[in-house]
Amino acid sequence: MSSADIVGIDAGAVNRWFRTLGVDFAGPLTYDRIGLGQSNLTYLVRDREGRRWVLRRPPLGHRLESAHDVAREARILTALEGTAVPTPRVLGLTDDPLVTDVPLLLMEFVDGQVADRMSVARSLTPERRRAIGMSLPRTLAKIHAVELEATGLTGLASHKPYAQRQLKRWSVQWEKSRTRELPALEDLTRRLAAAVPEQRELTLVHGDFHLRNVITSHDNGEVTAVLDWELSTLGDPLADMGSLLAYWPEPGEEETGGDFAASALEGFPDRAELAQAYLAETGRDPAALTFWHVLGLWKVAVIAEGVMRRAIDEPRNRSATGTPTVERIDALVDKACRVADEAGI
Repeated sequence: MSSADIVGIDAGAVNRWFRTLGVDFAGPLTYDRIGLGQSNLTYLVRDREGRRWVLRRPPLGHRLESAHDVAREARILTALEGTAVPTPRVLGLTDDPLVTDVPLLLMEFVDGQVADRMSVARSLTPERRRAIGMSLPRTLAKIHAVELEATGLTGLASHKPYAQRQLKRWSVQWEKSRTRELPALEDLTRRLAAAVPEQRELTLVHGDFHLRNVITSHDNGEVTAVLDWELSTLGDPLADMGSLLAYWPEPGEEETGGDFAASALEGFPDRAELAQAYLAETGRDPAALTFWHVLGLWKVAVIAEGVMRRAIDEPRNRSATGTPTVERIDALVDKACRVADEAGI
């Protein structure tokens, strides 16, 4: 694809910006849209000698600003350098109007396996699938062990109770982005608000941790980089584990995974194994985790509705794999209601 064909960036202006960063490169640079990119858009940048970088920008058209803040993402990634959390290194951030009309974030390229498509997941051996799956809760434990004061992240977000903040924030996002009436989701919102567990600690929370948002080692399946930090905040660490479970359909539940039900393939651990690995590592409350699993499903449904709405409003935001469907969103809400019923929520 020629530079003139790249949607969302001015290649000539970005080339000039590169020269100011002290990055060693041999022009011309080329840009290719990569990933599933249904929120922030991501591009693989290459020079003529084969070196690679990753460039990020917010989605095209109207967007909910708080959900796509790449400058905030850059701050978090920079703070995490030197911690046990595997992340790509930030190389540059700009909102210079001579370069771009939205903030741009440049990061190092981390080589590895990204199991973000069913074809990739199917190509893995069952042993590699299990290794990747079991690495996820261990990586979450590292994120939740980050020392906020040492990394300068104590002021990243409010220290008020996280569940109430999440319910308020995503209810607002639902109202801004919904395409229809969905009484089951609104009833579930009320049930969650009435069942909030006591928050016992405040940690860094990734906010969107799942299989598609990590890079894993070609050698052993361990997570080598955690991506997509724009939703990261401070809150209850069990929220991240609940979200991971929400993104983890088991055999027979493929409808909730939409176009990506990789975790239902042979070899991937089931949700109980993931939860046990995390709880054994951290000693946190299994009862509270069930609440966060339900809230995770609720939140994934809200996010999916927003992705669907952005694709309707601006077709160029569609990724190569398409967008969530009404049927998938309804299945997520139905699954959340069943988990809530079983837990007495």
